[in-house]
Amino acid sequence: MDTTEKLNSTEKETLQLVLEEHTQEQANNTKAVNDLVAAVNLLTGKVKGFDEKMDKPKPIIVSADTRPIQEIMKKGLTDMKLTVGTKPQPVVKKFQILLFPEQDAKLFYKIVFGRWFLFLVLMLLIINLYNFSVHWSDSQKEVQRQELESDRIKKAWFYLYGHARKIEQRYMDSVYSRSE
Repeated sequence: MDTTEKLNSTEKETLQLVLEEHTQEQANNTKAVNDLVAAVNLLTGKVKGFDEKMDKPKPIIVSADTRPIQEIMKKGLTDMKLTVGTKPQPVVKKFQILLFPEQDAKLFYKIVFGRWFLFLVLMLLIINLYNFSVHWSDSQKEVQRQELESDRIKKAWFYLYGHARKIEQRYMDSVYSRSE
């Protein structure tokens, strides 16, 4: 019997603890629900206040000076009346190829003669400098070739003159004097 009483007492304690926890949770849930109800009531009050403000809007007073816009409109209407009142002009289609612009000619000439002309002059200068250097190089090679050949001829001449007899030397002198 003693064990049964112990079991009943532990079961009672366990049940009592579980009930206390459930009671605590129920209290917390009740508090949360009450907080939610209070928040909903507060929001409902605010919405009603907004609805009342929306039902009775305050008039917006705008003080804008529209005289300049009216003057612009009058001027535009007068221009349109003049345009409508004048005789319509026939539309002429032009096909043209422009080498120089009709507008901004000063800017065009500034670009053309300021940049393009300078580039053209520099390009021609570089081309002529290149051609001159190539021609000069070719001329120098030709001069060297002719000097080598001339030296060879002179050496041959002196060699023949040095090994020739007197009669042959006189004949060579006469030929030399005629060639000058």
